[in-house]
Amino acid sequence: MTHEQPQATPANPRFSSGPCAKPPTWSLDALANASLGRSHRAAEGKARLKRAIDLTREVLQVPDTHRIGIVPASDTGAVEMAMWTMLGERPVEMVAWESFGEGWVTDAVKQLRLDARVHRADYGRIVDMASLDYDRDVVFTWNGTTSGVRVPSGDAIPADRKGLTICDATSAAFAQELPFDKLDVVTFSWQKVMGGEAAHGVLILSPRAVERLESFTPDRPLPKIFRLTSKGKLIEGIFQGETINTPSMLCVEDWIVALEWGTSIGGLPALIARADANAQAVWDFCDARPWIANLAEDPATRSNTSACLKFTDPRITDGAGFAKAVAKRLETAGAALDVGAYRDAPPGLRIWCGATVELADVQAMLPWLDWAFHQEIAKLAAAA
Repeated sequence: MTHEQPQATPANPRFSSGPCAKPPTWSLDALANASLGRSHRAAEGKARLKRAIDLTREVLQVPDTHRIGIVPASDTGAVEMAMWTMLGERPVEMVAWESFGEGWVTDAVKQLRLDARVHRADYGRIVDMASLDYDRDVVFTWNGTTSGVRVPSGDAIPADRKGLTICDATSAAFAQELPFDKLDVVTFSWQKVMGGEAAHGVLILSPRAVERLESFTPDRPLPKIFRLTSKGKLIEGIFQGETINTPSMLCVEDWIVALEWGTSIGGLPALIARADANAQAVWDFCDARPWIANLAEDPATRSNTSACLKFTDPRITDGAGFAKAVAKRLETAGAALDVGAYRDAPPGLRIWCGATVELADVQAMLPWLDWAFHQEIAKLAAAA
């Protein structure tokens, strides 16, 4: 069989897992009315921040009982705020199956020095969520951005739990169903599924999380940037658009544009359907070829956003080198940008399939992946 170089490249070859592709209809012109050169605490600035929060609630289908705040330092900042302000009231279950979850383990054990029990799974697998003790606090990622696995549902989380569930949902929000009745803290960043700009995080709190904040005082100093309470009460302004520090109003406007696009195509169901279709195209491609496979071992846990792939051809002896060469060919051809596996993950590729990616671009990219693989295999054969 010959593997000729494809002719057509994707209209948008951006498959980075963050920052991710902008919404298909995006343009700089859409940001022309951003509240620039004005105080974010002026009426206009506060109105745009409140608009961003209200649209987030609408598109993500966050219950009215939950508070939504825009916070600094992306998803990392949001997770750190939750951990530093809420953990320590009771023992904690730390869950890690990829690099970011492992980072939260390090913070809990080495920085906060909590009474923590750590549960780990290798890349491509997840921890048995039913095995956790939910009378302790539980910290976990919903979707492993660097490992391509996700929690299939929240069924294992009991409604009568005594502890809090703190969920890093940064590459899941807007592409996967999140059971807000089972999640007490949900965090994400703008630059993932909706293609917003980096550096801003979102912190969503259930009533149980607010109760913890108002009833528990951690025995550690809290930097100003982490403080969510004042005199024992939640700082409500944070959840009305009165941010802790100065946000980029250009990024805020960009986030509003992304959410308005999400609304225009049908909201959360349509966003999930787009990610599902993109991921299915990649899965079908892998299923039809013996030399590539999904890193996720259980199909029920496959991520529909961060599709992580591994090369399985026995002729490949240098997995990292081979994967980098394939990724480089794809980039040079203009067929796919930034698709190398995360630096801490097993060698392979990571193809972002989130809602802002067009299915036609995924379908146009895959023949190039086929071609790039066979070009590199031919090089190996020639060198043997």
